[in-house]
Amino acid sequence: MKLARSFFSFKNFLHRQPSKTHERPHIKTIFTAFIILCLTIGLRGQNQQSIDSLEGKKVVLDEVFVSAIRVTKESPVTFSNLKKEEFASRNLGQDIPILMSFLPSVVTTSNAGAGVGYTGIRVRGSDATRVNVTINGIPYNDSESQGTFWVNMPDFASSTESLQLQRGVGTSTNGAGAFGASLNILTDAVSEEAYGQISSSVGSFNTLRNNLKFSTGLINEHIEISGRLSRITSDGYVDRASSELDAYFLQGAYKDDNTLIKALLFGGHEITYQSWFGIDAATLATNRTFNPAGQYADENGTTQFYDKEEDNYKQDHAQLLWNEKIADKWSTNIAFHYTHGRGYFEQFREDDSFETYGFVPLTVDGEEVNTTDLIRRRWLDNDFYGAVFSANYRDEKLNLILGGGWNQYEGAHFGEIIWARFTSNNNIRDRYYDDDSKKTDLNIYAKANYQLTGQWSLFGDLQYRTVGYEANGEDTGLVDDTFDFFNPKAGVTYDLNKNNNLYLSYAVANREPNRNDYENGNPKPERLQDVELGWRYVSPKLQVNTNAYYMRYKDQLVLTGELNDVGAPLRENVGDSYRLGLEIDANIKFNERFQWRPNVALSSNKNIDFVFQRDGTLQELGNTNIAFSPNLVVGNWFTYTPIDVLQISFLSKYVGKQYMGNIDSEGSVLDAYSQLDFNVQYVWNIDAFVDSITFSGMINNVANEDIVSDGYFFTFDDNFSNPGIVTTIEGAGFYPQAGRNFLLGATIRF
Repeated sequence: MKLARSFFSFKNFLHRQPSKTHERPHIKTIFTAFIILCLTIGLRGQNQQSIDSLEGKKVVLDEVFVSAIRVTKESPVTFSNLKKEEFASRNLGQDIPILMSFLPSVVTTSNAGAGVGYTGIRVRGSDATRVNVTINGIPYNDSESQGTFWVNMPDFASSTESLQLQRGVGTSTNGAGAFGASLNILTDAVSEEAYGQISSSVGSFNTLRNNLKFSTGLINEHIEISGRLSRITSDGYVDRASSELDAYFLQGAYKDDNTLIKALLFGGHEITYQSWFGIDAATLATNRTFNPAGQYADENGTTQFYDKEEDNYKQDHAQLLWNEKIADKWSTNIAFHYTHGRGYFEQFREDDSFETYGFVPLTVDGEEVNTTDLIRRRWLDNDFYGAVFSANYRDEKLNLILGGGWNQYEGAHFGEIIWARFTSNNNIRDRYYDDDSKKTDLNIYAKANYQLTGQWSLFGDLQYRTVGYEANGEDTGLVDDTFDFFNPKAGVTYDLNKNNNLYLSYAVANREPNRNDYENGNPKPERLQDVELGWRYVSPKLQVNTNAYYMRYKDQLVLTGELNDVGAPLRENVGDSYRLGLEIDANIKFNERFQWRPNVALSSNKNIDFVFQRDGTLQELGNTNIAFSPNLVVGNWFTYTPIDVLQISFLSKYVGKQYMGNIDSEGSVLDAYSQLDFNVQYVWNIDAFVDSITFSGMINNVANEDIVSDGYFFTFDDNFSNPGIVTTIEGAGFYPQAGRNFLLGATIRF
């Protein structure tokens, strides 16, 4: 298993290099300030603001906080909206990516196999490091890895009011550049009426979710305090892939005629037994749930599994959001934020070299010892803070937004040995590496929609972004880079009539390398040009969105097949590549009882004139498929409401064949798969001390299909089997998903 361990221990690890350090006084200070703000704030209030969407005009409070980066049907941008009412019946403890899995061009994954723990999302073949995620307009992606770790925000869907997924480059947003999609999450809106709510759900693999929510309603018509506590536990589908997840969410809000202020504290603590190692094809065929994590041989040669092969990480967020209407046509937004993360990944290492840890060889029973079994922790202690802002001018013809943000990340990476069978000159918790990193991100943008005539509207968006990154790790080398990006976007929308419009847009995005890219040399930034052509049809019973896109990349960072010392995949720049596709989604209301929401995405995703070194020779492979980019993704969402209090839904997903590498090797293939889920919800309205009890149920993978939604592929040169002859060896790992499984839940609302 040494070979397996070296190749299997990748997947997300250095993306975050988990860590946990000593508690700091930051949170107590922030919490005290939060309570004072909630109870004493005395500014003016905020009008409710109308926002256009495909569903028509809605009066929605709180969306002022995301209006600068969200779009409507008047913008030449491809997007999908998802409201809390649309996923509430399925919100039984699974992560937000799983709840989004039926949106167009979306593919989701789960390391533990059942949607709890480490989960991921890909959009148009772009993985989570290329999907820009914001919460209330504030960046969420990890600054160094650029990934999104939903496991750090357990049960966050229970505090989500709505989300918008923009596919392609989208509009200028805060945080890392969107290189395939951007996802904006809006947290719970202000509740005018007080309520209390208890939710519980149980399911397969000993999954249990409990949460408590409350709101004071508007006190004196101005102040609201609300919150949530959650706990989720699960054994996972994969062996020992357990999750123990705790989360909290606390919000204070003040509003009146011209001002809306919200202060938020939220965070989570996750302990997950690792299941990111995957299994090979032979094991997949015979023992789908096998997990090699923590495997070792004891002194008698018996196979054992270390019981603390865990990721243990805490993350706390503080946000202060302020929207002010300063005139009939002007409003402003400013938000301050701070995130503190700390935690570690604990790992048993068998027969590791002394040299890795700075140990001096020693003599035991007359023999030199230079390897040992040991237990190590790899830590990350980081702080992320900054501010984002925007000013909005709106009249009958012009909607102008000026905005930007400044954010800084400071991270400490270090490793500890907490036990070793043999050691010489080292003490417990000595650090065998101790690195620091710093990243500063500044962006400013101006964007406008201008109604040229009754039918024509023009869109323009100009963004300047500068990024500075410093690191001093052994894996990265000494890094001190600055990147300056100019990201223009332009488009036009034409309203054929009140039901139909067409749009055309062109957008440019630039993106800096992430931390792991520096392990493989001196990476260059990537560049993307995105053309979107779409048609929208909106009527009371039918909505159709159709768009074609062409995304052309320069110096795209693609997987090389190499792995670093903990198995994290490395990338390198290639020349040209593209994604060409067609997406169609619809919402069909046959009548008040039947609704059908199908979508289909067809695409071709190619590396142009790809070159690869195989068997010691540089080979021209021509155009090859980009890794993890299926050519066909189909979703369906059928809902039947026989009576007002009962809803029955069938949801299905089909994902076509994918390659896990860029050389079109048959050994890198993920087979096509389909999944059918069944969802039911019944609301029992009591209107007494208890207002209502809502019962929900999910059966996932009803057909019990053998699904593998994710994996990895690697190559390496073998110079030893046949001296003088270089042979390229291929290998792959796979992440199986659960067969038929269920979740049942009840929500009591007071």
